[in-house]
Amino acid sequence: MISALSFRLTKRFGTRTVLDEFALEVHGGEFVTFLGPSGCGKSTALNLLAGLIPATSGEIRLDGSPIDHLPPERRGFGMVFQNYALFPHLTVFDNVAFGLALRARPRAEIAQRVRRMLQLVRLTEFEARYPSQLSGGQQQRVAIARALAVEPRLLLLDEPLSNLDAKLRLEMRSELKRLHADLRLTSIYVTHDQSEALSLSDRVVVLRDGRVMQVGTPAEIHDRPRTRFVADFMGYRNFFPVTVDRIEPGGLVVARGKDVTLTGRPVTPLAPGSAAVAAVRPEDVELTAELAGPNVVRGTVRLTEYLGREHDVEVALDSGTMVMARVERPVEVGSAVGLRLPSERVVVLPAGDGA
Repeated sequence: MISALSFRLTKRFGTRTVLDEFALEVHGGEFVTFLGPSGCGKSTALNLLAGLIPATSGEIRLDGSPIDHLPPERRGFGMVFQNYALFPHLTVFDNVAFGLALRARPRAEIAQRVRRMLQLVRLTEFEARYPSQLSGGQQQRVAIARALAVEPRLLLLDEPLSNLDAKLRLEMRSELKRLHADLRLTSIYVTHDQSEALSLSDRVVVLRDGRVMQVGTPAEIHDRPRTRFVADFMGYRNFFPVTVDRIEPGGLVVARGKDVTLTGRPVTPLAPGSAAVAAVRPEDVELTAELAGPNVVRGTVRLTEYLGREHDVEVALDSGTMVMARVERPVEVGSAVGLRLPSERVVVLPAGDGA
């Protein structure tokens, strides 16, 4: 059976609230990611679910039954830690077998299960090696195999790829996605990396200071952030304080600021006269020969950075406001340029930033 999880949790350390009424339902077979900056409470939430630390208040239910009273080993969860937590004195085989041995499974069953897990993570020829004889990516695979060997009702992963180099992170990301699909797991993943969250998840939970800022599919979080914090965290680097002027047919908003008059997509209903923030990603800003017009601003190039196929360009508007653009062709520092901010790519957010 594919397990489902629901919880409502508050955690305080002394007078500091680390999680504030964090509530969520995780469906069977779903891959959910807790995303946010360091210190936002995402790892604390995972440790609460695993039973490694007690909640201040709230409850956790697995398939409708409360499990708050159960110790970690009786919850039936598998956990993969950021630092792998492998036993250095045990071979790969014995590390993967550890949880099964604790459950006093027959030796033949342990051997069969371990070898199946090592086959899944493509480490069958490494079972006699010790962790010190493995690369970081191989150690991570062993940690995943150990978590999967006990046939967990829920798989918890706490920033498991953060210690790997960029190439290995991409490879392991694909492996995790494959394993989740092949084994029909219910998984909760913690990361501060937006690309990991977007590529792996069915749903993403964005946290800030222990509070949920937004829950949605990767496309919703990426394309329709509901607050400036979420937009900023998801790569929107250009923000313009504006006042809503009018609502156009089709729901687009025309908003005016000191630098710009922009048409964009509102993420929530906005009334004329209300304060708002227009946001756009650097990669959605287009160079144009025009220096004026709808959703066009003009300025002077202050800085360029070569990224390979693209260039990051910092443009100072006449008012001094900086706009970041990511463009394909190089531009010279000091040149005057026009920048088009496509209305379908501009999101208009409420001025406040509450959860």
